[in-house]
Amino acid sequence: MRYSPFTMERWQSTFEHRVRFNLSESGVHPLSVSELLALADRSADMLDVRLGYGQSNGSDELRARIAALYPRATDESVLVTIGGAEANFTAFWHLLDPTAPAAVMLPNYMQVPGLLESFDAPILPFHLVEEEGWQPDLDGLQSCLEQGARAILVTNPNNPTGAALTVESMTGIVALAERYGAWILSDEVYQGAEVQGEQTPSFWGLTERVIVTNSLSKAYGLPGLRLGWVLGPTDMMEGMWGRTDYTTIAPATLSDALACVALEPSTRGKILARTRGILNDNLELTTEWLDGQAGRFAYRRPDAGAICYARYSTAINSTEFAEKLRTEMELLVVPGDHFGMDGYLRLGFGPPAEELSEALARLSEAFDQVEAGAASDT
Repeated sequence: MRYSPFTMERWQSTFEHRVRFNLSESGVHPLSVSELLALADRSADMLDVRLGYGQSNGSDELRARIAALYPRATDESVLVTIGGAEANFTAFWHLLDPTAPAAVMLPNYMQVPGLLESFDAPILPFHLVEEEGWQPDLDGLQSCLEQGARAILVTNPNNPTGAALTVESMTGIVALAERYGAWILSDEVYQGAEVQGEQTPSFWGLTERVIVTNSLSKAYGLPGLRLGWVLGPTDMMEGMWGRTDYTTIAPATLSDALACVALEPSTRGKILARTRGILNDNLELTTEWLDGQAGRFAYRRPDAGAICYARYSTAINSTEFAEKLRTEMELLVVPGDHFGMDGYLRLGFGPPAEELSEALARLSEAFDQVEAGAASDT
C-alpha cells in the first residue's frame, strides 16, 4: 500500500492557523461551547462529564437523535465516528474491492479518491458539467458502470462547487446504480447549510445500496467536536463498527454529550438558522465583491456550504497564486489545482463579515499586483 498525499488537507492543516485570514474553510464561523449551551438553554453543569470511554459506536441517545433525521432509519442504522473523515474512511474501507473500479464524481472532496489511489484501487471519473449548473454527466457515469464500477462516490451538496444535485440528477444516479448493482457512497456534510430553499434531499431511502456520511462540522458550525456518522443498512453496521476498533475505538465522551445537545430538535433548528443567516449575509458580500471585479471572475452562486468556486481570468497558476496570498497577504484560499482544475479558487465565505471584507480586499490587491506585473513585462 502506498501513500497518496491529501493535498488540500495538508495545505490547510499546515497553514490555516498561521495566517491572519482563512478563506480555505468551507463552514461558517464556529460556535463556542458557551454559545452552544446558550442556544440550548443549558447550564455549564452539563459539562460535568466523566471522561471515560463512551459507547464505542456512539451513545444510544446520540444514535437515536441522528436516526431521527432520516426517514425509516433506526439507531441500529447509525455508527458515530470521529468527524466526517472517519465516517468516509470507514465506509470506504467497507466497500473497498481492490479489483473493481469506483466511479468518482469530479470535482469532489478528494479524501476517498486519495484513499483509492493509496490502496491501488482503480478509479473511473465522471464529471460535473459547469455549463449545466455543476450537474453530473450521467452518460459518463453509465460508461463507468459499464466498465465494471460497483461503487459510486458523490458529495451532495458538492465540494468545491457548492452545487446541490437536482432531483433529476439524483434520480438518474439511483436508476443507474440499481441497473448495474452498484453502491452509492454519499457524503452529505453540507446538507443543512443551504443558502436558500429547502434542505437538500438525502440519498438515504432512495435505494437499498446506499451509505450516507455526515458530520457536525459544516452545517452546524461545530468542527472542533470531531463528531460524524455513517448511516447504512443495519446488517452492515456491525462490520463497519468493527473497523473503528482499528482506528479511534470510540468517540470522545464530551463530544458525544455536546452532540446530543446540538441535535436536540429545537436547538438544532436554532443552530441551522444561525448558519443560514451567516451564509446569506456573507454570500451577498462575496458576490457583490466578485461582481465588482470588472469581469475577472466567472462563478455560479452556491446552493449550500460557505464556499464559492470561482474561475478567474488572470494569467497565473492557482497554486502559485495561493502561495503568493499566503506569504504576502497572510491569506489562505484553496487553489483549483487541489481539485485538478487550474484557474479556479475555492473561496470560503464563512468568517465574521469584517474579516471576510478585509480578506477579499487583500485578494483584489494580489490580483492587481499580478496583472500589473504582467502588463509591465509586455
